[in-house]
Amino acid sequence: MKKLTTKKIALIGVLTALYVVLSFFMKFTIIGNIQIDLGYVAYAIALCILGPWGIIVGCVGCGLESMIFSPYGFSISWFLANLIIGFGGALIYPAYFDTDWIPAEWHYKTGIIEKITLATCTFIIVFFGVGFVKTGVECILYDIPLAVKIPKNSVATVIDTVAMCIGLYIYPFIKRTGVLKEE
Repeated sequence: MKKLTTKKIALIGVLTALYVVLSFFMKFTIIGNIQIDLGYVAYAIALCILGPWGIIVGCVGCGLESMIFSPYGFSISWFLANLIIGFGGALIYPAYFDTDWIPAEWHYKTGIIEKITLATCTFIIVFFGVGFVKTGVECILYDIPLAVKIPKNSVATVIDTVAMCIGLYIYPFIKRTGVLKEE
């Protein structure tokens, strides 16, 4: 893993702040109390730019957003879901987007099949984090029946996957600006 530079620390701070702001101000209700959380856009971008260091953005951003703005306080289930999503994204996204975290011979091409594969991998990662870990933790901690949590978190999985894919779509445009080049 590459060392943590001052520029990466600044990016972690900026992207964490963006995650918190998007998570609080840019939530749109889809069904009932299920909302699309655009903080995942910042999280996906962070994982692409920073690789494993991007996990900090999702975990700290989620923690801050829930502690500051949520009437329920810190959510261990969302924190763990973001941790799982971060590990999966840190393994897959840098390989796809030709970043310096992995050897060049492992980089993917950017054809339609690869984009579908990336979206599918994102769904699997989010499903494991939200659909499996978050559901399990909430059922155990709050004694909620699985029959109640599974449908809700299944919809949340799809919605969060869409938000992550928006971030994955935006990242190449950010990369082309040249702002992210290491000095």
